[in-house]
Amino acid sequence: MNTHNESSRDTSHLDKAFDVAIRLSFVGLIIFWCTKIVAPFFLPVLWGLIISVALYPVFLKLRGWLGGRNTLAGAVFIVVSLAVVLVPTVLLTDSMITGATGLTRNLDAGTLTVPPPADSVKEWPAIGEKTHAVWLQASRNLESVTTKYNDQLKALGAWLVGGVAKLGGAVVQTIFALIIAGVFMMNAIGGGRLAYVFADRVGGEHGRELVNISIGTIRSVVRGVLLVAMIQSLMSAVGFWFAGVEGAGFWAFLVLVLAIVQLPPILILGPIAAYVFSANDSTVVAVIFLVWSLIVSGSDSFLKPMFLGRGVAVPMLIILVGAIGGMIAAGVIGLFIGAVILALGYKLVTVWLGSAPQQEDPQS
Repeated sequence: MNTHNESSRDTSHLDKAFDVAIRLSFVGLIIFWCTKIVAPFFLPVLWGLIISVALYPVFLKLRGWLGGRNTLAGAVFIVVSLAVVLVPTVLLTDSMITGATGLTRNLDAGTLTVPPPADSVKEWPAIGEKTHAVWLQASRNLESVTTKYNDQLKALGAWLVGGVAKLGGAVVQTIFALIIAGVFMMNAIGGGRLAYVFADRVGGEHGRELVNISIGTIRSVVRGVLLVAMIQSLMSAVGFWFAGVEGAGFWAFLVLVLAIVQLPPILILGPIAAYVFSANDSTVVAVIFLVWSLIVSGSDSFLKPMFLGRGVAVPMLIILVGAIGGMIAAGVIGLFIGAVILALGYKLVTVWLGSAPQQEDPQS
């Protein structure tokens, strides 16, 4: 009799285990296919979420100006943000096409000329002599230089074409992200409630605090990384305009990209300053531009402490390390993901250490 009862219990346990396994497999299969279906939209949605969290205070002010009309505020945000992205993109694209067309036309007609370099080019560190020699040869016989460096020019052209293609893809992704961000902000109350409920389920009593840290970290990175990069880019544009550098908008955009990826803008400003010294007739202008370039490049040393980490209960160093590490691991979007993850990890560790039993001091 006992053997029969034990056998029945074993069979019952096996049936329950088998039933649980089937349910888990079914849930896992649904999650897998949901992930596959949503995967193409993951990055735009993630960018939209980041943008909506970062710019929600701006949206609230806009909604206040429009008499509290939520839908109208969302529509205005989408239209204005798309205009901010599309207008410079169209102008830059038109400028690039015009420049490339003119360059091709002059090359075909044999009318493209290169001005001879100044003697001061020889004084450039490391590359001065070679740059002067190639530049001088190009000014005398451009065709011989293009023939000599044909492979390098082809590689440069392929790199530029690939860069333009990636830029076009990024612009399309940004358009979708801005539209999604507008929709998120119009439904922010429900979305915020859902985020807090989910955080309470996952993080328990500290769930809401983790959500607030995530929101504060995203806004801190926007201020401390993107805003600082924009300030440096605008300062660079002013310097380019003052020195009369052609293509100021393009160079300012490159400074913006370098600043976002946490590289010093002097990598762009330095060579241009050297060019200004060789091409500008006024030494005073060249010296002022060089000093301005050094100020722009070093401005993040005092701008970041002003903006990064403000209003977040996490040290600035944690956010900065998370942003840089995340960017290295996952690109520009890693600036936000890395900072948020490291900030949450820091908070979890401090909570865990704070909840650890206190050891009595043996000397007390």
